[in-house]
Amino acid sequence: MKAKEGVVNVLNKVLTADLTAINQYFVHAKMCENWGYERLQHKVRERSIDEMKDADELIGHILYLEGVPNVQRMNTVQVGETVPEQLKLDLKAEQEMLALLNEGIVLCTKVLDFTTRHMFEDMAKDVDVHIDWIETQMETIKQVGLENYLAEQIKKES
Repeated sequence: MKAKEGVVNVLNKVLTADLTAINQYFVHAKMCENWGYERLQHKVRERSIDEMKDADELIGHILYLEGVPNVQRMNTVQVGETVPEQLKLDLKAEQEMLALLNEGIVLCTKVLDFTTRHMFEDMAKDVDVHIDWIETQMETIKQVGLENYLAEQIKKES
């Protein structure tokens, strides 16, 4: 099926953001593991895997639309040196992803590509969940203090 004008371009923009997020979250997870924050490491690694699944879906959809997935392009991976920095950078990445997805939803509505629009809407729901989780972590740090928060991250939930 041939893509409507602009759709493959926006799919590739989202793919670029996903490929960047995969790497950013993976590095953050490994850093948390190294610091002994097993619970946090597990959650951040899970987000990296979610982004991999999204990238897989995007690549498949781009190919379905007879486009070429641009996997060699990536944005700058932002690595936080502390847990609060990591949360701040991950929140920024998720907010930028949500803006891209919304741009894609608007374009797809305009060109009547409802399949891609639906895919973007589903991804936006997942991004909203990620944003909510990160904001909750940041608020928890404010309320209980960084040391207490980090002490809770040492053991993974059973």
